[in-house]
Amino acid sequence: MKKLVTRREALGLLGAGSLLTLAACSFAPKKDEPTPTTQQTSSAVTVRVAALKGPTAIGLLPMMKDTSGIPTADAATTPQKADGITYSYTISGAPDQVLPLVIKGDTDIALVPSNAAAVLYNKTKAAVQVIDINTLGVLSIVTADTSVAQFADLKGRTVYMAGQGASPEYTFRYLLKQAGLTDKVTLEFKSEHAECVALLSSNPQAVAILPQPFTTAAMAKNTNLKAPVALVDVWNEYAKGSGSQFVTGVTVVRKEFARQYPDAIVDFLSRHERSVRAVNENPTSAAQLVVEADIVPNEKIAEAAIPQCNIVSLTGDAMKKALSGYLSVLNEFDPASVGGKLPDDDFYYRV
Repeated sequence: MKKLVTRREALGLLGAGSLLTLAACSFAPKKDEPTPTTQQTSSAVTVRVAALKGPTAIGLLPMMKDTSGIPTADAATTPQKADGITYSYTISGAPDQVLPLVIKGDTDIALVPSNAAAVLYNKTKAAVQVIDINTLGVLSIVTADTSVAQFADLKGRTVYMAGQGASPEYTFRYLLKQAGLTDKVTLEFKSEHAECVALLSSNPQAVAILPQPFTTAAMAKNTNLKAPVALVDVWNEYAKGSGSQFVTGVTVVRKEFARQYPDAIVDFLSRHERSVRAVNENPTSAAQLVVEADIVPNEKIAEAAIPQCNIVSLTGDAMKKALSGYLSVLNEFDPASVGGKLPDDDFYYRV
């Protein structure tokens, strides 16, 4: 039987000493910043927002367009005023590009994998809070091999995926354990989803775990590819009774920033909710922004994928119930997946 292979890279929050060193010193106020207990008027603040290139960023795109413009990969937009608040955005290709920005204080708000938010909380001694859930379950098994029709058919296979050390890995590993497949599947990581798509194209027997909209894009490019299993269905099968939801992405804020500028958080959440609603109600218009952000290259594909992306804006009690249930399941499976222990109640931001 093949053993589960994780090939851990240096994803800072799960063991890289350099980032933990940064975490120990970077949350103190800078000389030109007010103390954490001093509330400031939001007219003087630039809200720096970092997102991942994928479904977690899609719900933010109309807001980006209205307040600053759509950023190119790994480059910040030029800040523009939005009702007295300035917004600047960066979209990055992988979690290990976004998480250090939060740790170093180089971004104020970040859209990150759900379990990574809990890891951040624990590694930074409660210096971050989650302000909303932005994406629910979006992962699917994708392959051209027709012999893979259900989750159990992964036995004896190599499965490719991106998102090492983040919620996709831990969700998949939890499901493998529940299905009795932990020692029967080889898991191989790639740095980005595009690498997994390339493998699917070159090898008809390859199997990958992909999120939307990359699943729809891959199947449009290669009509032999199918997505026979949605992991949200597998999650609901094995985690039923837990009260959890499969939460892919959340939005976090530096606690220091939230204390200084609470009205900026209210403004962001209001704009984000309207932005998410605009995407879900008008996928055609949103698809243009998805292409502009270089998340997928084709508007038709983007439009088809958006309804499958489970883009939401859950706050307050709904956020806490869904996320705490999901993290509890991961914590029972492997406490390291959430940074060693479940976050305390102050992890869940309340307006």
